Amino acid sequence: MTGAAPRRIGIVVTDAYADEDPDHDTPLLLEALRARGVAAESVVWHDAGVDLGAFELLVIRSPWDYPERPAEFAAWLDRAAVATRVVNPPHTVRWNLDKRYLAELAQAGIRIVPTTYAETVDAAASAIAAHERVVVKPAVSAGARDTGLFEASDPRALALAARIIEAGGVAMVQPEVRELSEGREKALYAIGGIFTHAIAKGALLEAGGGLLGGVYQENPVLVEATDAERAFAADVLVAVAAATGDGVPLYARIDTVDSAEHGLCLLEVELVEPALNLHVAPAAIDTVVEAILAA
Repeated sequence: MTGAAPRRIGIVVTDAYADEDPDHDTPLLLEALRARGVAAESVVWHDAGVDLGAFELLVIRSPWDYPERPAEFAAWLDRAAVATRVVNPPHTVRWNLDKRYLAELAQAGIRIVPTTYAETVDAAASAIAAHERVVVKPAVSAGARDTGLFEASDPRALALAARIIEAGGVAMVQPEVRELSEGREKALYAIGGIFTHAIAKGALLEAGGGLLGGVYQENPVLVEATDAERAFAADVLVAVAAATGDGVPLYARIDTVDSAEHGLCLLEVELVEPALNLHVAPAAIDTVVEAILAA
């Protein structure tokens, strides 16, 4: 008599990563899941030859090229949702893809950096002129793509906003937060709603547009989270669950900054494909695996 077949779980990835931004998490998760007797394997999201229905569960982890193929990724989410169970849920993922969700969370009482969502070039120009230095970025993006920090008088600020809007997008305009430029952003991670670890990511944006060093590179460092930051992250997850109707997400990265001007603010809650940085927080691996097995 043979035993039951092991659970088959797919970790959703892509097939190409930048040298400066590798996927550190997936090898660790595959090893830990296999040690539990799970038939775990990586699944390239855009590989049409994969039978998604052959998996009991798909865990979205690092399809980091999806912003370059948004329609294809949306279609993949539809197929995956029909074929099997997916975490985070496709409905939550779609909600999280457009950063205008921040306005919804702000209405629920979550403090965010003051933000204008400009749908016209005139609206972007007015928003930029209201500040000394601004960050301009698309509402739909990842990895700081098409994101820039500018003097408000710099014509490149409006040019970037115009390019985003003329391509059919919405331009987000925010005042510079000095603490972010000083590298004081903190990301808090929650697995199944439970805080696991926090990292400091360092400054990303070069004044005048573009990224420091010319590439997206977080250089994560494990740091402590204060009680206030943990409580704030918990409040964010409650608001997310209410907004999506999907309950608490399996994984979440809550990006924060404690600003002298604005207070403790939410920058972003990443529910699609956040790097968990398990290579610097190995104590969190078992928590992630337990959450996956319980999903």
